[in-house]
Amino acid sequence: MRNLRLLRTGGRRPAAVPGSPQCFCLSAEPGTVLVCSQHGLLELGAAGDSVTREVSLTAEGFMPEDGSGCIVGIEDLPEQECVCVATAAGDILLCNLSTKQVECVGSVDSGLNTMSWSPDQELVLLATGQQTLIMMTRDFEPITEKEIHQDEFGEGKFVALGWGKKETQFHGSEGKQAAHRKQTEVSPTSAWDDSRPRVTWRGDGQFVAVSAVCPETGARKVRVWSRELVLQSTSEPISGLEQALSWKPSGNLIASTQEKPNRHDVVFLEKNGLLHGEFTLPFQKGQVKVNELLWNADSTILAIWLEDLKVENSNPNSYVQLWTTGNYHWYLKQSLHFGSLEENQLVSLLWDRENPYRLHVLCQGWHYLSYDWHWTTDHGVGENSQHVANVAVIDGDKVLVTAFQHAVVPPPMCTYELQLQQAVNQVAFHTDPKHSGDMAVLDADNKMSLYRYGQSTMNDPTVRFGVVGGNGFKAAVETPYLDKTYRVHVGSDNNDVMNPLGLRFLTWLPDDSFLVVGQGQDAAQSILHHLTAVPHVAGAKEECLNLRLSLPVDGEVISLCCSPVTKTVALQLADRQILKYLWEASTPVLEPWRTSNGSAVQFPYPCVETSITKISGEEMILGLTDRCRFFVNDTEVASNITSFATYNEFLLVTTNSHTCQCFCLKNISVKALQASLSSAAAPNSETLRKVERGSRIITVVPQDTKVVLQDPKEYLPFLNTLRKMETNYQRYTIDRHLKRYTKALGHLSKCGPEHFPEFLNLVKDQSQYCDALKLYPSSTREYKDISNAYGEYLIQKQLYEQAALVFARAGIFEKALDAFQNSGSWQQALCMASQLGYTKDKLSSLAHGMAGKLVEQRKYAEAAILLEQYTQDYEEAVVLLLEGALWEEALRLIHKYGRLDILETNFKPAILEAQKSQLIFLDSQKTAFLHHKSRLQVVRELKKKACESLQDYEMQNCPELDLFSETSSVVTASDMNSKYSHSSSRISARSSKNRRKAERKRYSLKEGSPFEDMALLEVLGENVRAVETVKGDIHILLKQLVLFGYDEQAGALQQVLEEVLQLMETSIPEVWTLDLQQSSVNPVLGPNSTANSIMAAYQQKRMMTPVVQDPELLIPPKLSKNLQWKLHLLQ
Repeated sequence: MRNLRLLRTGGRRPAAVPGSPQCFCLSAEPGTVLVCSQHGLLELGAAGDSVTREVSLTAEGFMPEDGSGCIVGIEDLPEQECVCVATAAGDILLCNLSTKQVECVGSVDSGLNTMSWSPDQELVLLATGQQTLIMMTRDFEPITEKEIHQDEFGEGKFVALGWGKKETQFHGSEGKQAAHRKQTEVSPTSAWDDSRPRVTWRGDGQFVAVSAVCPETGARKVRVWSRELVLQSTSEPISGLEQALSWKPSGNLIASTQEKPNRHDVVFLEKNGLLHGEFTLPFQKGQVKVNELLWNADSTILAIWLEDLKVENSNPNSYVQLWTTGNYHWYLKQSLHFGSLEENQLVSLLWDRENPYRLHVLCQGWHYLSYDWHWTTDHGVGENSQHVANVAVIDGDKVLVTAFQHAVVPPPMCTYELQLQQAVNQVAFHTDPKHSGDMAVLDADNKMSLYRYGQSTMNDPTVRFGVVGGNGFKAAVETPYLDKTYRVHVGSDNNDVMNPLGLRFLTWLPDDSFLVVGQGQDAAQSILHHLTAVPHVAGAKEECLNLRLSLPVDGEVISLCCSPVTKTVALQLADRQILKYLWEASTPVLEPWRTSNGSAVQFPYPCVETSITKISGEEMILGLTDRCRFFVNDTEVASNITSFATYNEFLLVTTNSHTCQCFCLKNISVKALQASLSSAAAPNSETLRKVERGSRIITVVPQDTKVVLQDPKEYLPFLNTLRKMETNYQRYTIDRHLKRYTKALGHLSKCGPEHFPEFLNLVKDQSQYCDALKLYPSSTREYKDISNAYGEYLIQKQLYEQAALVFARAGIFEKALDAFQNSGSWQQALCMASQLGYTKDKLSSLAHGMAGKLVEQRKYAEAAILLEQYTQDYEEAVVLLLEGALWEEALRLIHKYGRLDILETNFKPAILEAQKSQLIFLDSQKTAFLHHKSRLQVVRELKKKACESLQDYEMQNCPELDLFSETSSVVTASDMNSKYSHSSSRISARSSKNRRKAERKRYSLKEGSPFEDMALLEVLGENVRAVETVKGDIHILLKQLVLFGYDEQAGALQQVLEEVLQLMETSIPEVWTLDLQQSSVNPVLGPNSTANSIMAAYQQKRMMTPVVQDPELLIPPKLSKNLQWKLHLLQ
């Protein structure tokens, strides 16, 4: 029973902008809009009416100068700091607004119809002029290309089970011939359809739907594709299906429109292509066309952009309608009429990604508008017990009124309804306590209709009973009558720019005057209009309201409330300040709302619901945010309030803990109220009642001391089922439904062993293993079963060691043994074998198998331990130790087992072979080092000469170039273009694969490459580090060679290593010069550099120092002096 109330409206219109807008998108910068025209890309800032930045596409040659170009898609890519634009000619452009550079990253020869990015901006889908779809990555690397029109249904094709065939069904009076009747042919698409493909992504980006006109039937079909562009399903034949297409972000339905023989419907399709529900638009067949449908981010509002079809000698009227659903009924909640002027025609509209209730609109005349809504309940307030509990619900051109004083009627049913001539946008109840049921209804045509009670004896034809009347029964409910209708006009006579919903917060004051809030000239300014009724002028076409005064408000008004008791009006601004409007004064004024001590009141956070009441005799303002934070003046008294209502001195609130509490404010302080709201009252307290989940206060029925709460209708069967359950299982069902799985497991664990299979399934489905283990003692069977499932889960995640620990702790030793083996924890695996009582032979076999795996991992020492200690195969252990160059451990085992023969057969040949291998290694490192060092000297000399000649040329021909560094040159888009072909379309793109390859090998040793000197530095450093690493191994090898009398071989190896180390030590200062090392500490370019520092460095010829992304390459490698590797007896 909620309506959409307009919180604020904003807009801007840049002056003197060439061309006309074609599409727009939202920038990552808050309040910034990016607009494309046939000339280029413009950025409209959050403040002011000027263009903050722009990029010309005609100057770059991507759009024709005559203005015939067309943009088919635009997307802001904040991570790449650019905007992606697609042209109808087939170019995909990346525009940088800061540098004004434009890069063409792809082109399609057949042209483009649509470009659509996935919600996560990881994929982009292109619809080409040759009726193909191209899926690309965010780096514009093609994934695949498919024809739009496919003969197959898709992977989700239905399976026929053999029964229910058309031929075997009963056809009643139609007879058997109905089984052979051909299916009715679908009618082609409407004449106004632009025949362009429409693309819409599911909210999670896993699927994308494409609507396209079938070349065979001329009718549209909707196909659903996966992220990999694999066809999932094709819609059933739908006659009259139109171009609009929007996938509900929550994922369950795809919205489109369908023209039927007698009406115009919005229809919904499931992912499998089948129709699933519809609602009818309030227009005659052929009266309007639907350009677009758009769901908001939280799937609660469907925006529809429509235009008139049959208009002679005039432009068509444009409309935007906002529809919501509840209890399986669709309500038209807001209707925006943009008129017929050409410059007011809509270009595009978008929902905000961050604020789900903010709509952005762009018009042909470069007029940008934004609207913010929030949910509210419109109900009567005051003392008149006959009508105080009335609640009004907007439903298109009707207002559905429920009189809770007489009957509790669930929507969409009502007590009576008011029929208006136009769609309704606002309803306001009279704030006079004696006339609390009277209503003012403002429609989309800015006409205000006043409905009053009690003064007319005639039945009003615009008022019709709902469920309480008809069928011969006499209704006991009094209904209002239409008193008067006024034209509301508060602006200037300049109608060039249409701003629908220019008036908000309609309030009917006790003296029969009215307040409305309008938008000021500045986006951050509002105007408070005070309107009064004037006597009807004879001969006038319509009655108008007199503008008593207009007060400018320095700030955006985001809420307005009036107290029926104190007759005070409070305004809340966007900066959370509270203003008081003294409307009864001879000259009404606005002043800050102040507390009793004189301080101005300012809410800590913006509140979407406000009310005025008295606490201990002092007038205060209450506020509730959309995050359940509740304020009294500027004091936060609770953070778990879902709704509230005031009546006289009473305050009622509902909380997140599903309670409704009542407080008497007559003799209570703010601190006491805060304490009462923070403490839990007893369940049987007279001030507290338990309520159903999700309930909120709609209105108060004072005479019967009742509170009307709204529960979602779909919960009723659920609630009835819950009442029949055992307490713990009931709580489990509730928590599982709310996805509070940890609490749900706690309740289910108390339901007995018969529910343990269900418990375990929930644990597996939600991966709640750790929480589940805490609920059972470790000695129970349930604990073991949970541990078993947890271990299997960890094995699937390849967390073998953690899985083994879980298995072992639960006594599941067999699985623990396998998991420890897979993790390489051979010691723990042997422990598990002991727990399982393995025999000696079985233990030996296990050890032998694990040793083989350790050898594959080059863990020779550990493999040798297993072979020696668990298989008694010490000979194989010695061989493994020699293979791993573990000389001393191998020698220990040889002497331990008295196998000195192995010295001759294996040990001595192994150390001699190792000596030869080390000599070869050192020789190769020395040769490579000398070669690279020599080449580095040549490269540096060439760079020095090139730098000197470049500086001489600049000084002679262009002195002003001293201000620029050599890195300021850029590669243009035309230089970077490349082409690749796929199927019938040719597309150019950058290859992310090549980029990744370049990142892995950033610097090339190829002679003449730009960073050859850096590549040489990199490889020279690797040479030094490689030799430094083997010093310890060679030291151990030298000791073994000397021990067995191979002094000659040992001496040769020591001498070669010493020569190589000496060469490298003396060469390091030559390779890594002092200037090079200083540049690594103080680089010329970088985040701390300035234009002057770069210019000075250039003039000093320090610019020849290479600009690198790895400054560590400029730091020389270290040679350790601590390791005494040489043997004295060999010197």
